Amino acid sequence: MFNKIVITGPESTGKSTLSEALAMHYKTTWVNEYARQYLSALNKPYTFEDVIEMAKMQLVSEKKIYHKPPQCIFFDTDLTVYKIWIEEKYHTEVDWINQELKNTRDKLYLLCNIDLPWFADPLREHPDITDRQRIFNKYIALMNEYHFDFYIISGQQNERLKKSIQIISNQK
Repeated sequence: MFNKIVITGPESTGKSTLSEALAMHYKTTWVNEYARQYLSALNKPYTFEDVIEMAKMQLVSEKKIYHKPPQCIFFDTDLTVYKIWIEEKYHTEVDWINQELKNTRDKLYLLCNIDLPWFADPLREHPDITDRQRIFNKYIALMNEYHFDFYIISGQQNERLKKSIQIISNQK
């Protein structure tokens, strides 16, 4: 059974909502998406260096919880998001992120589909459905490249929660 479950996927696909709902259902904790907190406090356009800092802090947040792991932990994103974000925005890769992902073998990934309507937010950048599909396809390719255990989560919020609970229960 996986006790580390990552909710990942393109922006505006319900990751935070699903992470919180799963943590409530299983009466456990979840690790927030660090980028949202960081970007909300940033009073300028973000840079490559900012994205790297966010990735580092996301990893620190993950590792902190490993010292006192509850039975099950939910992560509202992980380095998969940063890898794709950096490739998409800066057309480059970061060696340490690639290495961390290569060493990841103990997580179950729930990849949120783009079938929810895009919701405008000052921190979001890709409202176009063609961009959303292309980026979603990058997530699928990443999951396959690293041989991650993953499931695509589709439908409205309640359907996503129900499907996720079923998947997690079947892992036990």
